[in-house]
Amino acid sequence: MSVIRVLIADDIANTRDDIKRLLYFEEDIDVVGEASDGQEAVTLAGELKPDVILMDINMPQLDGIGATEQITMENPHCAIIIVSIQGENEYLRKAMTAGASEYLVKPFSASELADSIRRVNEIHKKRNVFRLPNQPRKSESTIPSQRGKIITLFCTKGGVGKTMLASNMAAALAQETQKKVVLLDLDLTAGDASVMLNINVKGTISDLVQEDDNFDFSLVDTFLVPHLSGTRILPAPSSPEQAELVHPQHIEQILKTLKSNFDYVIIDTAPVYSDINLGVLEASDQILLVLNQDLTTLKHVKTAQEILRTLNYSSKIRVILNQHTPDGIKIKDLEKTLGITLTAAIPEDQKTVRNAINKGLPFVMNQSSSRISTSVKELISVLNLSKPGEVKETSPKKSLVSKIFSF
Repeated sequence: MSVIRVLIADDIANTRDDIKRLLYFEEDIDVVGEASDGQEAVTLAGELKPDVILMDINMPQLDGIGATEQITMENPHCAIIIVSIQGENEYLRKAMTAGASEYLVKPFSASELADSIRRVNEIHKKRNVFRLPNQPRKSESTIPSQRGKIITLFCTKGGVGKTMLASNMAAALAQETQKKVVLLDLDLTAGDASVMLNINVKGTISDLVQEDDNFDFSLVDTFLVPHLSGTRILPAPSSPEQAELVHPQHIEQILKTLKSNFDYVIIDTAPVYSDINLGVLEASDQILLVLNQDLTTLKHVKTAQEILRTLNYSSKIRVILNQHTPDGIKIKDLEKTLGITLTAAIPEDQKTVRNAINKGLPFVMNQSSSRISTSVKELISVLNLSKPGEVKETSPKKSLVSKIFSF
């Protein structure tokens, strides 16, 4: 068993003792040193070479932010967790900018502290692979030349089932086509794709963007979590405040890398017109506007249609009716209001969906013969995803809506 070496930096002796007591029974964590101020922390980081440093913010001589910045430059092998009673976003931003890997707000339990240490240590070890001077990064010339498809699910109304649909589309694509599929969760403040797929998140997109600006595939790949369906997932940040670390230029570079290395990039978006989402929509090969059978969602989708048409994205747009029931607004009325023919209608099946979520297994795998699973697989066929850059046109007679339902 590999032991994680920890240095505690706090100007209050009692606090250092409390932290040592919390970690006393953790067999894989060993406190190797203590620092009573920021300058001493910098010195001991160089002498002791700890794996993880627990750093308080408010310390004499040199505060935790300044010490973190100096240690990150001089001893990049050390991962730093800022430990503070200050939970404001401003402190978080300063800590992350200085190079901290995580921000832990007091008070916390022994398990919370130990889990944070283990998680940060594991992620930091992966990062260090890319800092080794004898291991060159993969240059752009070595990136595969294939051009994959970016399929983005979007709606400014929450609760329409985008994440459920995105997760099952990704799983179905991976299994049905046997091609390389990645699911990118860009609902940065409330992403649930990791829950839908029951994956153990150790590193997220907010961790990835704290690396250098060269998001080559060898780096990005270490943050992609494999799923038993065959798809890979880049999870959303684990806490809302970390969303602020992710900027449009990060997403632009990450998308270029993913598009160059995967056949399909499925993106679940937040329900907002943010700079990040607008950049994603521009980069997308297909935009799936997700619709429900209620007036508020219809209003949101109609507005989205108008905005995307203004941006000259009309050829990319396909409207998908999700959670279809006989009791909602009739499909012919939806189509008349939107002035289009719906590309597909996914039936409502609360029992199947709830069972899939609780088991953490997409229903296209768990209940592959169900009507809802069949409709998702047929949606993939209708979208003609086998040929890059093309979308199969649908008519009222040939659309998946007409194929599945009678009206």
